[in-house]
Amino acid sequence: MTYYKLHLIRHGLTEGNLQGRYVGSGTDLPLCEQGRADLQELAARYEYPHADLVFTSPLLRAKQTADILYPGVRAIALQDLREMNFGVFENRPITELAKDPAFAAWMDPTSDAVPEGAESRAAFARRADGMLMKLFEFMLKTHTQEAACVTHSGVILHMLANHALPQRRPEEWATDPGCGYSLRLDAAMWMRDHLAEAYDVVPRGYLD
Repeated sequence: MTYYKLHLIRHGLTEGNLQGRYVGSGTDLPLCEQGRADLQELAARYEYPHADLVFTSPLLRAKQTADILYPGVRAIALQDLREMNFGVFENRPITELAKDPAFAAWMDPTSDAVPEGAESRAAFARRADGMLMKLFEFMLKTHTQEAACVTHSGVILHMLANHALPQRRPEEWATDPGCGYSLRLDAAMWMRDHLAEAYDVVPRGYLD
C-alpha cells in the first residue's frame, strides 16, 4: 500500500501576532525577527519531516516560513491557501474589536452578518475545506509521495475538522506558529472517504 503524506504547518510569528492584532489575508505582513528566530530554533531542536514539494499560501508570512523550513525545495503558492479576509476588522487590535458590537455580531455563529470588504464565513469554509483533498489529488496525479503545506491557522482548522481522523472540533486542532500535523492517506481513502489520518505532530517530538 502506498501512502501519500502531507505535513500541514502554520506560518511563523509576525508583528501583528505579537501586538494582538486581527490579521487575515487583507494584511500581508512578513515574519518578524522573533518569528524567524523561533522557526530557526524549532528546526535546530526538532525534526521537520521531509518534503519533495511545498505548497504555500501566497502571503509573505507563509512563503518566508517555507523558505526557512524547506530551503531549496520547490514551492507552489496557491491563492486558496490564504487566510480569511476580515474586511474592516483587518489589522485592528483584538482588545478594541472586543468592544465593537459589529464584531460581536459577526462572531455570533447564528448570524449571517458579513463585515464590509470581508469574506463570509461560509465562503471561507468552502474554500478551506476543499483544499486538503485538492492538494492530495495533485500529489496522487504527480506521484509526489511527501509534501508540506505552509498556510494559516484558520485554513488548517477547517481542513482538519472536515477531513481528518480522528474527528475533532476545529478548535481542538489549534497549533503553535511553525507547528502543525502530519497526514497520510492512500488512493482508496481519497476516492472513497475523502479523509486522511493525522498520525503525528510537526515538528516531530514537539509535544513530547
